[in-house]
Amino acid sequence: MVLDCVYYADESLPDVETEADSSDYTECYKWRDVKVRKKSHAREKLYTCHQCRKSCSSRLDLHKHIVIHSGRYNCTECGKCYGNSRALANHRQSHSGAKQFECTVCGKQFKTLDAIAIHRRTHSGNKLYKCQECDKAFNRCSKLIVHMRVHTGEKPYNCSLCNKRFRQSNHLQKHKSCVHLKSSSEVKQDEKVKFTCPVCSKQYKTLYAVAVHGRIHTGEKPYKCGECDKAFCQSAQLKVHMTVHTGEKPYKCHMCDWAFSESAKLKLHLRVHTGEKPYKCKVCNKAFSRAVNQRVHMRVHTGEKPYKCHMCDRAFSESSKLKVHMRIHTGEKPYKCSLCSKSFNQSSNLKKHKRRKHSCDKVKPDERLKFTCAVCSKRFKTLQAADKHGKTHSVEKPYKCHSCNLSFSQSESLEIHERIHMGEKPYKCFLCDKAFSVCSNLKVHIRVHTGEKPYKCSLCNKSFAQSSNLQSHKRCKHRKQTTHGLNQNENVCGEKL
Repeated sequence: MVLDCVYYADESLPDVETEADSSDYTECYKWRDVKVRKKSHAREKLYTCHQCRKSCSSRLDLHKHIVIHSGRYNCTECGKCYGNSRALANHRQSHSGAKQFECTVCGKQFKTLDAIAIHRRTHSGNKLYKCQECDKAFNRCSKLIVHMRVHTGEKPYNCSLCNKRFRQSNHLQKHKSCVHLKSSSEVKQDEKVKFTCPVCSKQYKTLYAVAVHGRIHTGEKPYKCGECDKAFCQSAQLKVHMTVHTGEKPYKCHMCDWAFSESAKLKLHLRVHTGEKPYKCKVCNKAFSRAVNQRVHMRVHTGEKPYKCHMCDRAFSESSKLKVHMRIHTGEKPYKCSLCSKSFNQSSNLKKHKRRKHSCDKVKPDERLKFTCAVCSKRFKTLQAADKHGKTHSVEKPYKCHSCNLSFSQSESLEIHERIHMGEKPYKCFLCDKAFSVCSNLKVHIRVHTGEKPYKCSLCNKSFAQSSNLQSHKRCKHRKQTTHGLNQNENVCGEKL
């Protein structure tokens, strides 16, 4: 497989202003024999160094490599060896700390001319290294080589502890730190932490990693989006953000029509189809497809509620729940019914409203309801929602109250129940001094002030504020009509039981 790379014969790289368009370059110019260069692209490593067993793709590469063992160009500071004097001179500047070359666009400084030439491409947008398999292009040859492994399936980095393979070395390091950190001394030897952040004392392997991390504390965001005013600490973050403007979603799911802008999001999505849940709770053995869901779930057992409302005493285990709660204070109702003028503070309340107040034929069916409950045939958009609903049919109740012996199938039910023991009543009526532990009770109470009676009897047209009052009315006043004139499968209002 041949890659489109660009190389320059002279020692210095061109400036951004005079750099030719990347489409003009279709061949490799640095090597005299193009066939030899193609062999290096194909990564056929036929020549092996007898001293360190490193493999090279050509004799020329091997000769260049052997010079390192000769010790001709050694760094006096760290003992590192190089194949030529220019490479050694560039390396020595890393010890001096001097940054002689400054970018004229953003003012960032660099130690070497090569580094600033590569950096300038981030401003010009020139991506000289193109992939022939897809439309992606890169500003560095090393990034193209890593990207090609997506197409070839090559995974050269092997874990010595479990034989799992990875495309990139940093993926291998993350795997070791997450999976084998506690059980392996080898990992601790590999991960030599040398540099510490002076603000938060977090440790890193390289000085560059500390510098990138330091932007969190300083607030520096050098990578700005040309389409909007957003700025980012890292170039990778900007790259991901640009997909919002371009709409590019190169990572497609082979099991459905969904597509994603990041490979990590596709990986998470595939777990919906496979049912894979690698993150397990150590307390109740509940499994999750995402690590963040497992961390949030642990707060059910620990009782931790880090998200606090600044307008009342309520606290929540998730930021999304706090956001929904704040709408009670602000009165915000972003979800509007398309069939009437009513608005709601939650999307679930809007769906309930449509089912109850508007007939099913007026509401368009949601084509994304792909997951069906095996017990009652109810349909859901996601597998997680179907699993959550399935617990209502099962006897399993993993969420136990610490104050009494009651158990619940859902964490939300436990949270509501705990308010009985705590005496917490966060839902207050703005017309009187009454307060309630459940939001639905507050809604029913409000009808006392407004006089609203949404539940009507079809036999005598009497109205009620609560559905339970309507059912009591039917049993007391219309029992005879129910037994003589109506089908046994229907109640007095024609609703199926």
